[in-house]
This record gives sequence, C-alpha cells and structure tokens, in this order.
Amino acid sequence: MEWLLRRLLSLWVRVTVRPEDMAERLAARTAPVCYVLERASSTDLAVLQNVCARHRFPRPGARLARGELRRVRAWFYLSRPLNPWSARVDRRPPAALHQLIAALQGDPALDIDLVPVAVYWGRAPQKEDSWLRLALSEDWALATRLRKALTVVFNGRATMVEFSDPVSLRSLLSPGDRNPQLQARRIARVARAQFRRQRAARIGPDLSHRRTIVASVLRTRAVRAAVAAEARERQVTRREALLTARRFAGEIAANYSHRFVTIMEKVLRRLWNRLYDGVIVGHVETLAQVAEGNEVVYVPCHRSHMDYLLLSYAIFRQGYAVPHIAAGVNLNLPLIGRFLRKGGAFFIRRSFRGNALYTVVFMKYLATIMARGHSIEFFIEGGRSRTGRLLAPKTGMLSMTIRSYLREPVRPIVFVPVYFGYERVVEAATYVSELSGKPKEKESVFGLLRSLRVVREKFGKVHVNLGEPIALDAVLAGTAPDWRTQTPDGDGRAPWVAQVVDETASRLMRNINAAAALTPVNLLALTLLATPRQAMLRADLLRQIELYLALLAAVPYGPRVTVTTETPEAILAYGEAMKLVSREAHKLGDIVRMSEANAVLSAWYRNNVLHLLAMPSLIACAFVGNSIMRTEDIHRLVWRVYPYIAAELFMRWNEDEIGPVTDQLLAALAARGLITATADGTAWRRAPSTTTEAVQLSFLARATIQTVERYYLAIAVLINAGSGQITQAALEERCQLMAQRMTMLHGFNSPEFFDRSLFADFLDRLRDRAVIRVGGGGLLAFDDVLARVARDAEFVLSEQIRHSILQVVHT
Repeated sequence: MEWLLRRLLSLWVRVTVRPEDMAERLAARTAPVCYVLERASSTDLAVLQNVCARHRFPRPGARLARGELRRVRAWFYLSRPLNPWSARVDRRPPAALHQLIAALQGDPALDIDLVPVAVYWGRAPQKEDSWLRLALSEDWALATRLRKALTVVFNGRATMVEFSDPVSLRSLLSPGDRNPQLQARRIARVARAQFRRQRAARIGPDLSHRRTIVASVLRTRAVRAAVAAEARERQVTRREALLTARRFAGEIAANYSHRFVTIMEKVLRRLWNRLYDGVIVGHVETLAQVAEGNEVVYVPCHRSHMDYLLLSYAIFRQGYAVPHIAAGVNLNLPLIGRFLRKGGAFFIRRSFRGNALYTVVFMKYLATIMARGHSIEFFIEGGRSRTGRLLAPKTGMLSMTIRSYLREPVRPIVFVPVYFGYERVVEAATYVSELSGKPKEKESVFGLLRSLRVVREKFGKVHVNLGEPIALDAVLAGTAPDWRTQTPDGDGRAPWVAQVVDETASRLMRNINAAAALTPVNLLALTLLATPRQAMLRADLLRQIELYLALLAAVPYGPRVTVTTETPEAILAYGEAMKLVSREAHKLGDIVRMSEANAVLSAWYRNNVLHLLAMPSLIACAFVGNSIMRTEDIHRLVWRVYPYIAAELFMRWNEDEIGPVTDQLLAALAARGLITATADGTAWRRAPSTTTEAVQLSFLARATIQTVERYYLAIAVLINAGSGQITQAALEERCQLMAQRMTMLHGFNSPEFFDRSLFADFLDRLRDRAVIRVGGGGLLAFDDVLARVARDAEFVLSEQIRHSILQVVHT
C-alpha cells in the first residue's frame, strides 16, 4: 500500500525543495540521518520518500542499522491524532525518539542527525492558477482526511518541501539528565517550536481570530491602566472607557487571511503582467537569513502607490509570509478597508496628540503582533517622494517599534531596508505638477484607482532590491551598551532611546540607497539631463554611458547595488522603445534627443540614483574651472562638501572613509584618460579641452553641479542678508524664490532645485556643524567659517555660474 501511494504521488505531485543545496549539507555529515515530520501524514511521508529518492538523500524508509536501532526507521512524527475519528492531537514524544535517546545513552560513540522536514501543500505561489487550489492552500488548521485528499489533488503540483539543517541529537541531550522520558519531552518541545517558526516564516503566524487579538490587547496591564485614567479624566464609567478602547482596537487591527492573500497574488500577477515587463527581486537570499526566529520589519522607500502591493507580492512569491502593513487611517474606506485588513493592513492615525488611550492601545497592538512573530512593514519617509530622492525620515512608527521591543524584548528585531526602482512610475506627471506649485492631491485608494487608467500602457521593469539587514540589538549595543539594565520611562522617551531611533533611521536610509538598481532609464536620464538642451551626439551619449558603467565597476558603490548588464547600444535602443528618447538622423552623426516633457519627468529617475555617481561627479567639479588641481586641495574640497551631499542623498560612506574612496576614484578617472597625474605625483591635470575626455569630464561634473550651486545660493543669500539679520524660515523662503528665478532664467529641468525642504535640510546641517548658529529672536548668526565654506564652493563653480547666482541674489 505504501509503495502504491508513493507511485501515485510521484506521477502527480511536483515539489520545490528548499534549500537548494541540501544535498551538499547532508553529504558533509557522517552520522546517520533521521527525519522529523511535524504531523502524522502518510502523504507527507510518501512525498518525503520520493524527494529523497530523486535527490539521492538518505532514505527515510531505511532502518538505522546499528545495535538497538536496527528496527527503528529513519523518520518519526512529532504529533498524531489520538484516534482516526478524533480531532484531538497526541503530542507525547514518539516511541522512536525514546529509542534513539536510549541508544545514545548506551553508546557514547553513537550520534544521530535529526533533520526536521516541513511539507507545504499549495505554498509555491508562482504555480498557483486555480481559485479552488488557492482555497485549499497551506494554513495552520489540522486537515481532515477529505481535505488532505482534495489538497493533494488540487495543490499537489505546487508543493514545497523545506529541510532544516541537520542537528546532532547528542548535542540536544542534557549531560546530567539520564531520564529518557524527560529528555524526549524537552527535545520534542524544541522541535515543535522550530516547526512553528518555520511555518510562521512561510505562511505567517497563527493569529487566530481578530477578536482574540483585540481581547488580548485590552487585557494588558497598560491598557487597563489607560482605561482607568480615561474614565477619571472624562468622568465616565469604566465600561464606557473600555468600549472606547475596544473601538480604537477595532479601528486599528488587521484581519489577516492567508487564503485571501493567496487569491490576491493571482490578481496581482495578472496586473503586473499588464503593467510591467518584469518584477525583479534582488538579494532574495536575505529573506532566508532573517526570516526564522526574528521579528522582521520591512522598511521600504516610498516611490509609488504600487509600493504597497509590490513588496507583499515579491515576498509572497519567494515563499514567505506577507507583512502587516502600517496604513494611514484615510485608507480605511468602506469595503476597501476590509480588503486591506485581510491583506495584512493595520490602520494608524496621522497624529496621536492629545489621545493617551489611543496611543497605549496602538502600542500594545503593535507589541502583540510583533511578539507573535508576524513581520510588519512601514514607509519611513511617511509620504511618496515627489523628487525621486529619499525624503527625510519620519521616525514616529520606527520609534514605536523600538519602544515596544524595549518593553517586551520577546523576539529579536531585524530591519530589512527595501529599494524600489521603477523605469516608469505611474504618478510621475502629478509629482512634477505638485513641485511646480499645484496643490498636493490627497492620497487615497481612489487616487490609486484613477492612476490605473493607464493600465493599457507599459511601464518597463520594476526592481525590488533588499538592502543590508540591520539588527536592532546591534544598534542598541553600539548606542546604549547597557540597554538591558535600563528601563525606559513611562512612554519610552528616554534620551538614549531617541539616540537609538535616530541612529537606526540613519542606517536604514543609507542602506536603502545602498541597494539601488541602476537601469537603462536611469542612465539615459543621468546623461541627457547634463546637457543644456537634453540632446547629444549618439557617439558622445554612448561613450558617456560607458564611462558611468566603467566607474561603477572600478569603484562599486556597494555590494547590493544592481547595475544593468546591457551594452550602451542596447540601453539606447531600450530608451527609444520606451519612447523616452528619439533619434534624429544627420550626415555628421545621429543626434539623440529628449523632449521637454520627458526631460522634466526624467529628473525623477535621475534623482533615484544620483548618489551612485555623486562622488566621482564631485571630484570632476573640481576641474570645471581649474585645469590642474593638487591632490590635497581635492581632498580638502571633498571633505568640505561631502557631508552636506551625503546628508542630502543618504550616502553610505562616513567621513573617515572619504579619503581612500577619493583616491580610488582619482585612479579610476585617470585609467579612463580623463585626468593625468603630474610628474611629481602631487597634482592632477585634466585632459586638454579639445579632447573627448575633457567633454566626458564636463558632463560628469554636471550631475552634482546644481547641488553645489544650490548650496552656494543659500550661502550667498545669507551673507548678503548679514549675520543676525534673518530667520531660518525667512531665509528658506527667500532661497526658494531665488532658485525659482534662476530656473526660469536658465531653463533647469530640475524641480527639486527650488524645493524648500532641501534648503531647510542644508541650513539644518550648517547649524549641526556649527557653521551658523541661531541667536536672539531666531536670527541666524555666522562668522568667518561660513566665508571659508563659500570660498570652497566658489572653487568648483565656474566664474559664469558664480556671477549668475550673485546677480540674482543682489537683484
């Protein structure tokens, strides 16, 4: 009968084996292997036997032929039904485990490798295409025989078998305990906990019913105390205050449904096939590294309404549970809100100010789902970026996550930064109009639905890159080494907690940008927007793209940055196919041109990746008005300007690393012939102005020259106003107006050039570095240090640019 079942399943069932290198892992072990299955299931065992036979793993059906183990087969179940008709489960340690422990205690030279194996039916989402199949996919419920049979029929061709690393059974035994029954119970308990962690990583934890979560939140001591305080403050009964707390919890809580998520995966797959030429997930191995045993918090950048769906889709397609997503309460609309809750959304108000009870309820709900092991997701920028750059982090949700962990450090928190790289974003046109002064559209589901009117168009590829994970315990150890002995005050706002939040936010922003995806669209935008009329000779364009690719290959920005593998010719052809650029034939050489409308939109795509080439561009700026530069002057210039550019673009290098990076980039530019070292090696000379290399160096400099111009403009306006004569708010407004005037005069296709928030961030950074200070009445004061910064800025700007800026300022 067992042979017949195996044969029938081998004809129907198609299995994905995780991890893919399991054969090598087993081959490296010398002890006999015994497989551990979570639940009694003849079909699961038959599938395991077929997998082992196909991949030449040790066979479960074989006997552990040594001494007392000759009659013990190389597998056992952790749990089984009490009888064929009962739904109750017998969790007593199996007899085989008792026999293995007794054999090890009798033979000190013997050891057995336990290999936990989980079988997930319908957990290969890339193969699911049937509604009934989705309804019968894997969950936490114990399956009846009929349901199991239907599951095999409908989901047999989308099955995953996950092997855990072999564990020495002897290493699990307590040396001082000779009681095999106690040893078996402890080992079985540890194994069941591991299976729960695996299942939580794959399909999400067992959150039972939404009412159960709400009830557990309301029973916590903190919520009960807040209810009592609310009753006293509002002079209402305790029951009325408790009903208010229950209403808050109901407003917040998700109602996650794994079956709903599996069904929605099919819907989204069809949508992505209509919109995109591919959804490319980079560094997926990160999920396997962090998923098990940790509370995973996904922290993506926010570029589009599509971000909400793409990350959950990408995670689910890789075989992991989708996260709970912090969504604004404005999205909690009739019907739509219900669907979002089933997809894992929990809702948060924009402000908690003046509502202590809501704050406590939300904090305890967040702590509850974190403690139960469900991953969460929030956008650290708060809103979508209209410029294509990362926005300054909004640390509210991050602070609540960290404070919840500090109160109840149940599971270690690991933050996973996520970068979205779009070749064409749905909302690009609205971003440009908003930066040009039009009122911001309210974010809503209806706004998303209106955006989907362009579903008939193609939007190229979209990249979802996972950044370097950040373990919160490591940040705490570096920022507050004795954090485990410190107890945060009532609301967790101790000064050292704020330092931890700020440090974590900074690392997250840098790690998001350090996982950027450089696409053909980004390269074309970088190159053509460096020209006055967004047009280049085809040959010059191809050479410039080749230069950028060569620089990133010689001095990589980071190991997680993905760069297109296409040739410059293929990149140009792709841009033409996407209707981003057009080509005009000419006898002296074809001209590649970008329309004015595309040029404005392309600034968004350029800004996505500007940080990747900011350092070589900054060095090139030194040669804009100087034919020869001493190495020490280049280093001083980079050291002076880099902190401000790094803060604005969230660049990965700290100031101590800039010196070696500068030397590497100088060598890379020299290797391309753009600069040459002097005979004594103390200075660098740019290529002769009549050469192609000089043109390339000039184009490279223009990638960041507008950023330096913006800094110089702000400094010039402040110096012109005088020390102690203007507030920061007034200075920001004046700088914005001056920048708008320059844009109108010189035709910049960069809406962010007059973005007031960038001026505010620059002035904040000047204050942080004590270049300027706030005096009486909020007036900005400065001394000679600001003048030295201005002189260094002048050093990289041509005389014509300096005169243009000063003319606008003095006028």
